[in-house]
Amino acid sequence: MESKIFGGGVASSSPLMGNSPEPTIFELSAPGRTSYSLRATNVPKRDLSDVVPKEFLREIPVDLPEVSERDLVAHFTRLSSRQYAVDLGAYPLGSCTMKYNPKFADAVANMTGISDVHPLTPASHAQGWLELMVTLEKYICEITGMSEATLQPAAGAAGELTGLLIMGAYHRARGGKRSKIIIPDSAHGTNPASVTLAGYEAVTVPSNERGLVDLEHLRKVLDEEVAGMMLTNPNTLGLFEQEIYEIAQAVHDVGGLMYYDGANLNAIIGVSRPGDMGFDIVHSNLHKTFATPHGGGGPGAGPVAVTAVLAPFLPGPKATLIEGEGGAATYGWTTPKHTIGKVHGFFGNAVVLGRALAYMLYNGSDGLKEVSQYAVLNANWLRHKISEQYDIPYSQWCMHEFVASAQRLRRQGGIKALDIAKAVLDEGFHSPTVYFPLVVEEALMIEPTETESFQTLSILAETLNKLAKLAETSEGQEALHQAPVNTPTRRLDEALAARKPRLSFDQPPNH
Repeated sequence: MESKIFGGGVASSSPLMGNSPEPTIFELSAPGRTSYSLRATNVPKRDLSDVVPKEFLREIPVDLPEVSERDLVAHFTRLSSRQYAVDLGAYPLGSCTMKYNPKFADAVANMTGISDVHPLTPASHAQGWLELMVTLEKYICEITGMSEATLQPAAGAAGELTGLLIMGAYHRARGGKRSKIIIPDSAHGTNPASVTLAGYEAVTVPSNERGLVDLEHLRKVLDEEVAGMMLTNPNTLGLFEQEIYEIAQAVHDVGGLMYYDGANLNAIIGVSRPGDMGFDIVHSNLHKTFATPHGGGGPGAGPVAVTAVLAPFLPGPKATLIEGEGGAATYGWTTPKHTIGKVHGFFGNAVVLGRALAYMLYNGSDGLKEVSQYAVLNANWLRHKISEQYDIPYSQWCMHEFVASAQRLRRQGGIKALDIAKAVLDEGFHSPTVYFPLVVEEALMIEPTETESFQTLSILAETLNKLAKLAETSEGQEALHQAPVNTPTRRLDEALAARKPRLSFDQPPNH
């Protein structure tokens, strides 16, 4: 049905195109069809039981789809064309920092000398790769204000766990075993999960009326059992922790360590450094900060940098510069003295590391500083442009992202943050993050990133304001409740899907 508000999309008459549901691969299956065939040979045919021991054979063949190569390629190509991506348009997903990945870095990573080296290649035959990793570690330490780093962790959450394991090894080496980690109430959801996985108890401190850590409450929960505090600065509300020196000092006074969640590092590169704020451990999301593939778009990377005191506990082995004969620079592998061991197979998601270094070198120190400055400028401009239509709970200057609220729209016409997010899809943008952080009702968390142009942000601002104005009329409210109408799939019952997921092809759709 065509929408009077959004313009509507006309589905193709073909069941395989347009806005019609894409058949599953099983629905395209036909008995006896195959995606490839081998030319006949004179090799005699043998029964499978002659090759594989009988006890390993299934009594009933696996129910796999039988499709031609043509149908197989077409199916997955159609699915890929229905997915939103950073290469298609603005992706203002707050906290996740989904931004355009420059193709220059992809081209560098695809060079033969980088992409075709096997991870088991001896160090003597992979000097270029080792130099790349040593150089990247040096730059990460310079950017974060740390001493040494590991490149092994495969993503931000893996970096969190690595940092907590280093924290635990440090305290055990000093003859103590601490049990608690402090986290703010606006922390990323992975923080408490990582704390639990590392064997600690998570202790939450609330935000104050400014959206920052309540320093007085923090002091009340600090004791000799606190191993450290996990914090990102700017925080998840996009606000800079102005009392960060006092926070770090309070944690250090009880013997704890400060862990910097690097999810928001892209707001401060070249402007300030976590090490100078008092942090002891820093992870950096290369896929957020340095524009490498992110999440489902490719493996991530979350290097962890530490102070000199914690360097002996880093995972190993790690690439190291070794002076060769006659002073020639050679590179090899070394293992820190009190290492916590490996946290990733081989040496991390290496080709992602190559992309990140290419991005750093391409931008240079001045360019990386501009990355942060434009990210902060874009966020503040967009925040100002929508502030008349949406509540802005924390109205001070934000950093790279900000949190708006649809609470006013819900009171006036029953329009929730989810309705706005779904309607944004019809306008050609990806939705912002909704209902996070939990400290804001009807939260719309928006991060425009530095890669979007003024023109794109202007259209996004106009779109958000237009949707808020629609909430003022009954017709507009009805349209917002129905959105999206132009996407390949209409609005789903997400609660039902979570409670009763369809886990097999044999289950009916409403199971």
